[in-house]
Amino acid sequence: MAQEQIQEQQQTLSLRQTQSITQQQLLQAQLIELPITQLLERVNAEMDDNPALEVNTDEEPEFTEFSENAENPESPDDYEQEQRQSALDVALESIGRDDEDLPVYHDGQNYHEERDEMVYGETQSFYDQLKEQMGVLDLNQRQQYIMEYLIGSLDDDGLLHKSLDSISDELAIYHSIDATPQEIETVLRHLQEFDPAGIGGRSLQECLMLQIERRSPSHLRDLMRQVIQDHYTEFTKKHWKKIQQALGLSDLQADTLMKELRKLNPKPGASMGEAVGRSMQQITPDFIIDTQDDGTVTFQLNAGEIPELHISQSFTDTLREYQDNKEHMSRQMKEALLYTKKKVDAAQGFIEAIKVRRHTLSLTMKAIIQWQHRYFEEGDEALLRPMILKDIAEKTGLDLSTISRVSNSKYAQTRWGTFPLRHFFSDSYVTAQGDELSTRKIKAALHDLIDAEDKQNPFSDEALGKLLAEKGYPIARRTVAKYREQLGIPIARLRK
Repeated sequence: MAQEQIQEQQQTLSLRQTQSITQQQLLQAQLIELPITQLLERVNAEMDDNPALEVNTDEEPEFTEFSENAENPESPDDYEQEQRQSALDVALESIGRDDEDLPVYHDGQNYHEERDEMVYGETQSFYDQLKEQMGVLDLNQRQQYIMEYLIGSLDDDGLLHKSLDSISDELAIYHSIDATPQEIETVLRHLQEFDPAGIGGRSLQECLMLQIERRSPSHLRDLMRQVIQDHYTEFTKKHWKKIQQALGLSDLQADTLMKELRKLNPKPGASMGEAVGRSMQQITPDFIIDTQDDGTVTFQLNAGEIPELHISQSFTDTLREYQDNKEHMSRQMKEALLYTKKKVDAAQGFIEAIKVRRHTLSLTMKAIIQWQHRYFEEGDEALLRPMILKDIAEKTGLDLSTISRVSNSKYAQTRWGTFPLRHFFSDSYVTAQGDELSTRKIKAALHDLIDAEDKQNPFSDEALGKLLAEKGYPIARRTVAKYREQLGIPIARLRK
């Protein structure tokens, strides 16, 4: 006999905490995350979508200003300005990792705390600057068209990675111009005379040769040309001893030659007005920070072209009129009332979200300035104290995710340059003795040690750890390796 299955249902009472987010909170979070340029696009889109939103032409745009004269917090010791690994060295290291005809170029500055010069305001594009130089050449209309096509075919690094045969085919197929590779090369030679030197090189080797040919005639230039032309393989592998022996140079001569070769730029396109090597968009700072001579630090939120918004008077009057006649409204009037109320509520919610964004950004920047006051006074990165998102969240009383949204994609214009907000944040490293050290300081000390090492006998990670401990930074070997990788510095055997 089959065993009878009995299903029993029980009802229990439990207490559970859940969290839900409203549409208004979601809107506020979205606007807080947007940088000013994207916020302007969102405001314009909202005005197009909601006729209840209008520009308030009676009031001036609001600017939030903060001034502080707080006591200077404890700051780390000074250290010299960080020096970066040669961009050429990093470019050479990438050769052979990918297709040999298309080497991958790195800028050697790939850790998140780097100090960049950001471009903001009006600027010429990479393309426009080259076209401007094209204007001084005596080219016929056909050559001008080929030149413009060549300029448009350059990669972000300023090099031409397309073959001339491919460009010849593209001109014939898409532009009905029957140009031979030889004719295109003649125009390319003109392009390669443009500034900066190295533009239009079809390989790293040609790019470097173009730069060497621009130098004044000298024995050193002849040696540089000989290295790139006859000993390029040894050069890419950094076999300096072999090059020295082949050229019959003394140690001093070889060292001088190596230093001059390291000055060559593997990415000439990145040195032009825009940061083309990063395809970086034009930067508009969200915060304008000013430091007075007496140490007072003030800031304003950049309102840009964002207008002050208010509710359309016609919508307000219509809503009031409908509400006063609720008892005698037809179905059509009720639908109009619902539509009007929906648009007015959406407009009020959007205006409120803009105000919340302004308040949140002001509160966050105020806390950052208080925390990093010494840095904003003097502009020395050594004065940046360890500061993480949680510190600012606790100081402002805002949620950690809110501080993260504020810090993403926002830029601050200071007396010392324009930086992403993340630049002012730095992790800390707690030693076994409980001392808190700035990872930025440790990385700077590590970079200085590597920069000063004997290039023929570079330090291992273990040796670097011991040297850092002597400088007051007792960190483990694996931590040394992690920071070295974050700085974009290769292991010891690749630094020879």
